[in-house]
Amino acid sequence: MTRVHIPGWLASIIGGVSLVALWWLLAVLVKPADGTFTPVPTPWQVVDWLFVQGNISGAWSVFQPTITAAGIGYLWGNVIALLLATVVLVFPRTETVITQIAVVTYCLPIVAVGGISIVVLGGAPNPGDPSKTAIFLAALVCVFTTVVGAILGFKSADRASLDVVRVYGGGPLTQLRKVRLIAALPAILTALQIAVPTAFLGAVLGEYLGSISAGVGPTLIRLQGQLDTAGVWSVFLLCAVFALVAYGLFGLVIKLVTPWVAGKAS
Repeated sequence: MTRVHIPGWLASIIGGVSLVALWWLLAVLVKPADGTFTPVPTPWQVVDWLFVQGNISGAWSVFQPTITAAGIGYLWGNVIALLLATVVLVFPRTETVITQIAVVTYCLPIVAVGGISIVVLGGAPNPGDPSKTAIFLAALVCVFTTVVGAILGFKSADRASLDVVRVYGGGPLTQLRKVRLIAALPAILTALQIAVPTAFLGAVLGEYLGSISAGVGPTLIRLQGQLDTAGVWSVFLLCAVFALVAYGLFGLVIKLVTPWVAGKAS
């Protein structure tokens, strides 16, 4: 039995069309009980809200504080995660403790942590600035993935290559630079790629909890209060598009930085 190979671009088009069709069907089938508002807008209503009504023109002012908070949190969270993974590499006995710390950061209820962080950190220093809570949550949700990915990457180093470096007089730092980093690079970059949309989600949740006046979170709260379902769905759609584009661009960076992995996969 021969398998039919579908090109990636064609599979993406089929998947996108199917999602839009299911969305439209859901909008038709799901009706409000009292008839006051439409819980699921049609794709055309979202297009109308974004482009016909011109709300897309103000999208950057809405997303700029969120993207800034996500970027800062992404940087801090991944730097801390990579430092923790390096500690495990230098002191292997700390692996259990550091792994447990990473698991705790993943299992913590983010809404509860966000509420505490608002009390401790507050919101944005000035109107329009990124929220401290959003930065903290964006950093927090990045730690687990990057710590685990980096540790697994460091462990994937070839033992024979490490022995060769040791035989020629190389110490742990030389092994790290010549063997371990190269072996761990694909796993670390993949973890960093996964952390991109995760950090954005953390920033949105941090803003959604309140204590700021600008960003995606306050915009969603305002639109929900107005029962503007088309606006809410539009903002969520823009969030998904941004996360998908950022994830895809990072994937291109991975292919450029680690061409041997891409060639092996093909």
